[in-house]
Amino acid sequence: MLLSYHPMKIVDAEKIATWKYEHEYAMYSFSESNEDIQELMNGEYFSVLDELERVVGFICCGESARVPGGTSIGLYQEEGYLDIGLGLDPDLTGRKIGSVFLKQSLVFLQNHFKSSQFRLVVATFNERAIKVYERTGLKEIRSFIAKCMTRTCYLSV
Repeated sequence: MLLSYHPMKIVDAEKIATWKYEHEYAMYSFSESNEDIQELMNGEYFSVLDELERVVGFICCGESARVPGGTSIGLYQEEGYLDIGLGLDPDLTGRKIGSVFLKQSLVFLQNHFKSSQFRLVVATFNERAIKVYERTGLKEIRSFIAKCMTRTCYLSV
């Protein structure tokens, strides 16, 4: 699967805002509200498209990738990391494409932001995502209500 990354477009944001995840993953669902669409359009989100130009996911960075309350507990004090978040179309979860999605996303972010250090936060119950993150080289650095994972990437030239 070859993915492409584009600044979020309104049509993609409107589609993503309809995504509903099931069971314990429902906390990742969008509400289809104008606020959700505005968040997706704030300049920190990218649409992820497959070879047929279908929206298969999104990535975000910066403030949009930070969890509420993380700043107050000192989670983001250490500088030098690009905070990232990502979401996969709920119809594609559990299909063993998470590692490809994450690896290609990290390469895109690395090239786009000239950064080699990433930080993301994942809910501790989300073992499916944690396994993908760990297989991709992310390491847990701090545990609280959610797990904080980081990865330092080095581009070979």
